[in-house]
Amino acid sequence: MGRFSIGLDYGTLSVRALLVNIETGEELCTSVFQYPHGVMENYLPSGKRLGADWALQHPQDYIDGLAFTVRELLAESGVNPSDIIGIGLDFTSCTILPTKRDGTPLCMLDQYKDEPHAYVKLWKHHAAQYCADIVNSTAEKMGERWLNTYGGRISSEWLVPKVLQIALEAPEIYDAADRIIEAGDWVVSQLVGYEVRSACNAGYKGIWHHKNGYPSKEYFKALSPKLENIVEQKLSSDIKPLGGCAGHLTKRMAELTGLNEGTAVAVGIIDAHASVPACKINSSGKMLMIMGTSTCHMLLSDGEKGVPGTCGVVKDGILPGFYGYEAGQSCVGDSFSWFIENCVPRAYIEDAEKANISIHKYLREKAKKLKAGESGLLALDWFNGVRSTLMDFDLSGLIIGMTMQTKPEEIYRALIEATAYGTRQIIEAFEKGGVPVTELYAAGGIAVKDEMAMQIYADVCGREIKISGSAQSGALGSAIFGAAAAIEQSGYNSINEMIAKMGKVKDTVYKPDPQSAQIYNTLFKEYQRLYDYFGRGENNVMKTLKNLKRLG
Repeated sequence: MGRFSIGLDYGTLSVRALLVNIETGEELCTSVFQYPHGVMENYLPSGKRLGADWALQHPQDYIDGLAFTVRELLAESGVNPSDIIGIGLDFTSCTILPTKRDGTPLCMLDQYKDEPHAYVKLWKHHAAQYCADIVNSTAEKMGERWLNTYGGRISSEWLVPKVLQIALEAPEIYDAADRIIEAGDWVVSQLVGYEVRSACNAGYKGIWHHKNGYPSKEYFKALSPKLENIVEQKLSSDIKPLGGCAGHLTKRMAELTGLNEGTAVAVGIIDAHASVPACKINSSGKMLMIMGTSTCHMLLSDGEKGVPGTCGVVKDGILPGFYGYEAGQSCVGDSFSWFIENCVPRAYIEDAEKANISIHKYLREKAKKLKAGESGLLALDWFNGVRSTLMDFDLSGLIIGMTMQTKPEEIYRALIEATAYGTRQIIEAFEKGGVPVTELYAAGGIAVKDEMAMQIYADVCGREIKISGSAQSGALGSAIFGAAAAIEQSGYNSINEMIAKMGKVKDTVYKPDPQSAQIYNTLFKEYQRLYDYFGRGENNVMKTLKNLKRLG
């Protein structure tokens, strides 16, 4: 019947599983499991209230999702588990949890179920911004060379600021945790029965380097005496490269999923990074935008350089044999959804219902009739703070140019344009840093579904954009890694052969319109002026407002 692999894509709200025929690249079926606990931003399950900018999850959702989706794939496809040679998974990152030595999450122990710091801190947990400030200022004072590899600033979303927050705010939780681990590595460890940590997670989010390891004990002690021995006590120096086999499915997990005991399990990868092989990208200079609630920008290169304001560069961090660069925008689809949920008049909603279309589509139909610059609006895409290139989550969104005549579709389009400007800012940072971007690709829900947005991105960036041929690019990439974990059984000689066969790109190419591109060049210069004025300290009104909000 063939040979198959499974890819699991752990997202913000759900996990999606995909079954792929590795001989043909055919995607047989998918299954989705919505996390019952969702994202806990206001309350714990017990009802205990959380502070501002928290974002937690419950690890039981990950295991329940694994069992449900894999079993559903098997039931729907009828594929014999003996023909499934490997399983791979990607995960949102940085998403961390404290555990006991045997992998039991602290939040699943009775004595800690009412302790916020005992739960999973999701990637968009931004309450550790003050800890990130400590991480960065301490590194600057101590002249830490690794800071340059991360664009000069560590994000509050990354591992060390989140761990520092635990140590400062809940030292008893820090002491109780035998291990602090990325959620993706934790799920892999559950599958194979022992701890396995990925170079992708450690390199991009944990300040680990393939030659130099983690920062020194002296640096960690300067952050907090509790962190002096964090590597030996809570993390691990045993880091596995991507493309390899993490281990094999245990009997317990085989019974839970319906797969065969001994099935190969791939080393875990970050969700955005998994989309790169799914888009047939296996050479340098090709940037991939993975566009959803946020956007991640992945770029392969042959060399290692520190690019100011980007999220990091890791050897073999995306594909074996390359230096993988990462940048990102924290608020893309999130801002569009926020606008629709909070700012659209009832008349628009009723008209969309009469036309039997979604309000998103209704607004797009109106917005695409506008020409570049016609709205008279300009926005900053900072509604979830800024990842690249400012790395500051105390910044906030802005829309300028509104009048009494401003219409909802004009604001909607301005928000889309703002995210495109943010991407261009990132591209220019890479090229100024000596890392060329020769081609532009897009994957994710927005790339596949929103033609207007993709044309705006092509016009703003002045580049052609190619689109992923899979609606499940993360899961497909994970399935490719799953097959690579069992390469002896796969019929392939290398992961590059798998990418060429299993990866997918559409024939559709978005090309910039010269007239629109010229107008957007003018608007982008104004965007950059606002970017510097509000983002680089000349006017700190956004931070003042956020501080006042916290006091309230």
